[in-house]
Amino acid sequence: MSEAATPTKTPKVGFVSLGCPKALTDSELILTQLSAEGYETSKTFQGADLVIVNTCGFIDDAVKESLDTIGEALAENGKVIVTGCLGAKAGKEGDNLIREVHPSVLAVTGPHATDEVMNAVHTHLPKPHDPFIDLVPGAFGEAGLKLTPKHYAYLKISEGCNHRCTFCIIPSMRGDLVSRPIGDVLKEAHALFAGGVKELLVISQDTSAYGVDVKYRTGFWDGKPVKTRMLELVQALGEIAKPYGAWVRLHYVYPYPSVDEVIPLMATGAVLPYLDVPLQHSHPDVLKRMKRPASGERNLERIQRWREICPELVIRSTFIAGFPGETEEEFQHLLDFIREAGIDRAGCFAYSDVEGAAANELPGMLPLEVREERRSRFMAVAEEVSIARLQRRVGQTMQVLVDKSIALGKKGGVGRSYADAPEIDAVVHLLPPEKISKTYKVGEFTKARIVGTQGHDLVGVPV
Repeated sequence: MSEAATPTKTPKVGFVSLGCPKALTDSELILTQLSAEGYETSKTFQGADLVIVNTCGFIDDAVKESLDTIGEALAENGKVIVTGCLGAKAGKEGDNLIREVHPSVLAVTGPHATDEVMNAVHTHLPKPHDPFIDLVPGAFGEAGLKLTPKHYAYLKISEGCNHRCTFCIIPSMRGDLVSRPIGDVLKEAHALFAGGVKELLVISQDTSAYGVDVKYRTGFWDGKPVKTRMLELVQALGEIAKPYGAWVRLHYVYPYPSVDEVIPLMATGAVLPYLDVPLQHSHPDVLKRMKRPASGERNLERIQRWREICPELVIRSTFIAGFPGETEEEFQHLLDFIREAGIDRAGCFAYSDVEGAAANELPGMLPLEVREERRSRFMAVAEEVSIARLQRRVGQTMQVLVDKSIALGKKGGVGRSYADAPEIDAVVHLLPPEKISKTYKVGEFTKARIVGTQGHDLVGVPV
């Protein structure tokens, strides 16, 4: 057989995706391209002609998991291409970290590098045929393949970040903000809804800043001009979702004044009254040391105003306890803020050194046990606030998106209300319905009467 001849065996690529939803969308782009070009893909190393590992490099645990996974892939398969955030990180010798630890990998790229990954695949495993993107099996048309269940999907609107928060190394790995053209974003959203997606999760490093880099340039969708800006994006997504009865959920929204304009859309139900706002702290001095883009007092006022406009609003956020120089008084300020702001869902990290982060050089590094103890105290208060807010749901009837159904719901199931994003928030435990005729399937909406709480979760009876 000549080298130019088509291989008889379909080349198989093993694929592992680590890290956050933003990395997941990078993986989806690569998998879509692989499938379009005729490669077979799998989640295992065995039997694969080569393996791609999409890495995370944000915190030390993620770096370790990524390096361990690459080592495992090399041991089991031997031919490994590495991509993702860790690929952009330098090692102790100044060379690429991955190549220092695993010199035998075939290629290393940074994040959002589909073309570079495909070039490496073509070099080590020639493609079987020309691409026909519309013929990708199991894809959502122009939206490509998804790694999420069929009823929800992540929609990435931009890459990178313009902030230089002292605890974060994301800009050094993913670069400055680059907004996707609004026409492309809306085209993908439409393809996903048309393909059966019932919940669209909008993600980026900074959703509120969408379009800043292109000066809110006007794009086109469905023959109409649309500004590349968060407000117009959310309006358009709400309109596209409406005929499908689908949800639109916003993640990674910084509390800028521009977000105020989006809250009325939540009050009218155009998009879910849910905001994922990475606040990190409440005290102005800590926020200054963090180089965060918003001050603590304004955040509290802004959240209170949001709740006046949209009483149903649910806010989830993440915080850091024990940041360098944090005093007991500053930490108490944070605990008071959690109570006053009524943060519905709060996660907290004890500050940890991230190699390359400017915060490591700040004075006043706290002992690890103090950081961990503050994280524990924070979570106790956050849980108390969250459970008190959950209690108000008892007696309400809520729309629930079904994630799991046993015997068409006859024996119960698990779903989520508008207050719960997949993987990171709570769930609604669905009891067997009281009506014999009542059924529901995964990916469908059902109404449930909330009869109780179970930790952070709700318990409901389908009606």
